[in-house]
Amino acid sequence: MLKKGREKLPESVLRKERFEVPKIRGHIQGNKTVLSNFYQIADMLARDPEHMLKYVLKELATPGEGKKPLVLLGRKVSATAINEKVENYFKRYVNCKECNRPDTKLVKQDRQSFITCNACGARYPVV
Repeated sequence: MLKKGREKLPESVLRKERFEVPKIRGHIQGNKTVLSNFYQIADMLARDPEHMLKYVLKELATPGEGKKPLVLLGRKVSATAINEKVENYFKRYVNCKECNRPDTKLVKQDRQSFITCNACGARYPVV
């Protein structure tokens, strides 16, 4: 009976991951790319939107600016490339390397930034 019940459960319930990085929504307008949910994603990740935007712009090698609630990129960029950079940001600046949970804070001490995990208490420098 347990096997039958487990087979009827949706896959999302059986996943081990607790948190999934949301996908960027945006559109191309002329020769620019407009992102409509960038600030919501930064809020969900509990990170400063300016820090996250600076990382994404640097990785994409494109100019851009944040004008709440939109982010404007200076050239046409595919959604898959942007989502890949946001995923890399999550792995580097949000996800705890010890317990793999997103319950972290980015703390700046002197000139060095540290990631502090609220779940397991780990603390390590950002490289």
